[in-house]
Amino acid sequence: MPVKHAFLSASASHRWLECPPSAKLCAEQDDRASPYAKQGTDAHALCEYKVLAALGKPAEAPTQGLDFFDTEMDNCTDEYCTYVMEQLQEARAYCRDPDVLVEQRLDFSRWVPNGFGTGDCLIVADKVLHIIDFKYGLGILVEAENNPQMMCYALGALEIYDGIYDIDTVRMTIFQPRRENISTYEMDKKDLLHWANTILKPTAELAYVGEGDFKAGDHCQFCKVKATCRKRAEHNLEMARYDFEMPTILDKSEIAAILPRIDDLVAWAGDIKEYALQQAMSGTEYPGYKVVEGRSVRKYTDEEAVATAVTDAGYDPYEKKVLGITAMTSLLGKKRFEELLSGFITKPPGRPTLVPDSDKRPALNTAKDDFKDE
Repeated sequence: MPVKHAFLSASASHRWLECPPSAKLCAEQDDRASPYAKQGTDAHALCEYKVLAALGKPAEAPTQGLDFFDTEMDNCTDEYCTYVMEQLQEARAYCRDPDVLVEQRLDFSRWVPNGFGTGDCLIVADKVLHIIDFKYGLGILVEAENNPQMMCYALGALEIYDGIYDIDTVRMTIFQPRRENISTYEMDKKDLLHWANTILKPTAELAYVGEGDFKAGDHCQFCKVKATCRKRAEHNLEMARYDFEMPTILDKSEIAAILPRIDDLVAWAGDIKEYALQQAMSGTEYPGYKVVEGRSVRKYTDEEAVATAVTDAGYDPYEKKVLGITAMTSLLGKKRFEELLSGFITKPPGRPTLVPDSDKRPALNTAKDDFKDE
C-alpha cells in the first residue's frame, strides 16, 4: 500500500480548508503513527485483499503480517467486501462494463498543488461514479455529506474516467462497520466541479504557501500544533469573561452561549496539559510545577503462575461470566448470534445528553413537554 502522503492531503482537507496556514505548520512536525492508525492500516490491507480476491484478481493474503488481526477485523472486512460486491452488482444493472479499482492512487493536483491520495475502492460506471472509503476507527462517527476528503477523491477519479464513462452523479460512501455506520452522499458532477473551482482551488493555493487566516474549531482535533496554537488559545480563553461563576447566576442566553464552547474548551485544556507534560519530561521547567510519579495499580507478574499457586492451595482462581455482546458476536459470527440470541437482547435508553440542534438524533420528551401534554 502507498505510504507517501501529500502536503495538502485529502484526509486533512477538512482542517486546511477551514484553517489554510495550519497545513504548512503541520508539515514541519514529525509524524507519529498511533496504534489506532496502525490498526487501521492492517484493516485496509485486509480489505484490499478480500475485494481483489472476490473480483477474481491475484492477491496474496496479508494475515500473517498483520499485527492487529483478530476476529473483529476479519468480520468487519468481510462486511466491507460484501458491501462492495453488492454495489458492483447494482452498477451492472445500469452499466454493462463498470470498472472497479482498489487502493487506487488519485491525483487531484489540478485543484490542489501536488494533491493526491489513495481511494479504497472506486466503482466507475456510466451515470454514477461511486467512491467507497473504509473507516476502521471506533471513536469518531464519520459522515459522507459534504466530506472534503471524499470530494477530493472523486475529483481524482474524474480526472481518470470522465470522458471514458458518461458520469453524471458522484456517490460517496463511508463504510464504518465498528460504528454500524454506512453514510452515503450524492452530488451532481457539475456541483462537485463548481466546489472544486470556487472553494477548493483558491483555498489550497493559500494553504500551500502558508497564507490565509488561522481559525479554531472542530477541525483542530487532529492538528499537530493544536496545543500551542495561539488562535485556538484565544478562541478558548474568551470563556474567561464569564469568570466560571456558578451557573445559577447566569441567565439562559449566557448559558446558551457557553454550551457550544464547553467541549472545545475541555479538549484544549487536555491538549495543553499533555503537551506540557511531554515538554517537562524533556527538560522544560514550568514555574510552580514538577513531574512526579502518578498513581500505580498493582498487577500480577505471571498470571499462569498465580493460577497454579492458588489452584494448588485448593482454591478456584478464575471468575466466570458471560461474554459481552461484542465478544459474543465475534465468537459466533453476526448471523449465528442473531439466530441464537436476538430474543435475549435489549437496549435500555441512553443517558440524556444535551447536544446542538444539528445532531441527527430525535429530541427526548422533557418535563416541559410533559407539562404541555397535561
